[in-house]
Amino acid sequence: MTTNLVTLNIQDNGVAQVTLNRPDKLNALNLDMFKAINKTISLIDNNKRIRVVILSGAGEDFCSGLDIKSVMSRPINAIKLLFKWLPGNRNLAQKVTNEWRKLNIPVIAAIHGRCWGGLQIALGADFRIAHQDASLSIMESKWGLIPDMAGNTQVRKLMPIDQAMKLTMTAEVLTAEQALQYNLLTEVTDDPLDRANQLALSLIEKSPDVLAAIKKLFNDNWNGSERALFAKESWYQVKILAGKNQSIATKKALGKDATYKNRGNW
Repeated sequence: MTTNLVTLNIQDNGVAQVTLNRPDKLNALNLDMFKAINKTISLIDNNKRIRVVILSGAGEDFCSGLDIKSVMSRPINAIKLLFKWLPGNRNLAQKVTNEWRKLNIPVIAAIHGRCWGGLQIALGADFRIAHQDASLSIMESKWGLIPDMAGNTQVRKLMPIDQAMKLTMTAEVLTAEQALQYNLLTEVTDDPLDRANQLALSLIEKSPDVLAAIKKLFNDNWNGSERALFAKESWYQVKILAGKNQSIATKKALGKDATYKNRGNW
């Protein structure tokens, strides 16, 4: 499926290639692009055949950030982007980051060029693989704004508070190696899209139910109590053992030919 601003290509092996497709504007985010990303995530969520997502950007950059001129020039655009019924709910700006984490499948961001305000979207991915020449920044303070696209939920897990505050306050532009040292990246390579595809191929060899359970277990319980973690570990294991994909995984581990069923409801 293709839209003007985001493309979705689902391969036969279940790997979904999602591309931010506004290269003439450095993939900067206007209101329509926010809507297109959110719609694409919904399409993926409703397709049980999809096993892994690879998120990348067309052109020279992954995503330079918010299209300030487009969004801020018309107050109605900012209202549509930031509106929510209750303070604790997610608005559209927060959904395009947080919804990736809600998917029950692994999401890999393949980053190249500038990943500035777009780092918020990349933080929604489970893995971030960047080109060695990429640059990354939490850049909102440069424009008199704070980061408000839900990326903070991940930054607080990845970084010490003083380092996170310094990067957010200064809008410092990091090299890929610096971002790796700050734990903002998973890997640095000379071909992030190829490396993302390699990782995707290794992931689809595993049970889709196992991948879903691990992602949910870690995201929901990483900073929770031990008792809650123990309970979820046991419940998810029972659910996996009761499903069809566990026996298929055993057959594959023994070298037998077998094909996984679609993942269950997680």
